[in-house]
Amino acid sequence: MPTPERDRPPLQRRLGLPSAIAIGLASMLGAGVFAVWGPAARAAGSGPGLLAALAIAGLIAYCNARSSARLAALHPQSGGAYVWGTRRLHPAAGFAAGWAFLVGKTASGAAMALTLGAYLLPEYPRALAAAAVAAFCAVNLLGVKKTALASAVFAGVTLLVIGAVAVAGLTGPVAARPLGDTHFWGMLTAAGFIFFAFAGYARVATLGEEVADPERTIPRAVTASLAVTLGVYALVAVTALSVLGAGTLAESTAPLSDLAAAGAPAIRPLVVIGAGVAVAGVLLSLLAGIGRTALAMARDGRLPGPLTAVSERFGVPWAAEVAASALVLVLVAVLDLTAAIGFSSFCVLVYYAVANASAATLDRRAPLPWVGLAGCLLVAASLPPASVLGGLAVLAAGAVWYALTERRTSS
Repeated sequence: MPTPERDRPPLQRRLGLPSAIAIGLASMLGAGVFAVWGPAARAAGSGPGLLAALAIAGLIAYCNARSSARLAALHPQSGGAYVWGTRRLHPAAGFAAGWAFLVGKTASGAAMALTLGAYLLPEYPRALAAAAVAAFCAVNLLGVKKTALASAVFAGVTLLVIGAVAVAGLTGPVAARPLGDTHFWGMLTAAGFIFFAFAGYARVATLGEEVADPERTIPRAVTASLAVTLGVYALVAVTALSVLGAGTLAESTAPLSDLAAAGAPAIRPLVVIGAGVAVAGVLLSLLAGIGRTALAMARDGRLPGPLTAVSERFGVPWAAEVAASALVLVLVAVLDLTAAIGFSSFCVLVYYAVANASAATLDRRAPLPWVGLAGCLLVAASLPPASVLGGLAVLAAGAVWYALTERRTSS
């Protein structure tokens, strides 16, 4: 049965605007900017196609961010689109969003951890990945203020590294190699890969119950962090295309490292360290977001009741945090990195489709929620078939689980 609202231990509102922006930046300026350009360039087929894909991903992210900000301000509780879909559409829609978020972000967490291991300890990537998940789970258990402080440090270091790479690339020799022609469907697929790099922009919305003055703080934090990140990604894309070209970029597994090598080989170790720090920032806030959504679903009886436990000392949902980290550790041991990115993107796009549909109920004449909804569905459908089929299978399993829990909660 759902936990009665009066018996739910409240989370404490400790996050102000700077902390919320730091979490948003650390969530986006992570593994994506270091990894997505290769597969995105291959899918887009050309430099102009890649830039168009970036614009499409940015537009969808903006629509999603505006919808998320409006909804989070009206419903400042943990859970994000799970709460919004439940309240504004139907409990089944809310469950679909929460289920997609948990599964997709758990896969994303494993991808982040594996990327961290691949950059910093390529001989034993899974061992470092597992150690990182355990360490960041411990940091999150100390309280959300610790998460915000660490996120600010990670975001600052990442911006410095990206800036150094951009300067090195622009001042180095140009050896751009073209690729081929742009195809519309491939451009959408590229937008799906790039969307993976944007997917943390509404992370602060999932922490809505811990944000001070959420009606003002959440919209400002989401908009500010998204604007900064879009500018950084555009700088990286234009620089990489002008220096390396779409052909070289499509073959690169470490595009920022190759970009640095073109202008200043001495800073390549800095890029490796920067990638590790950036991924660490994403993983830290990602584990926090998964735990808060699991908490909200457990409160409503959609997940096991013990996950509602909140630490009286630190004010964090410790049981949900530990469970989320344990699942990520399992996926670290078995998951393929490339497939995880596509699968995660599909699930997260479904999550934001529900968010946009929920926002459309606020004002059915407002265009942005409808643009966001259509964009999410179209880009999700354009992802590789394995990602789409895997995502649909997970949603089907969630539908079965929903039917079982619905029968139990209504009896």
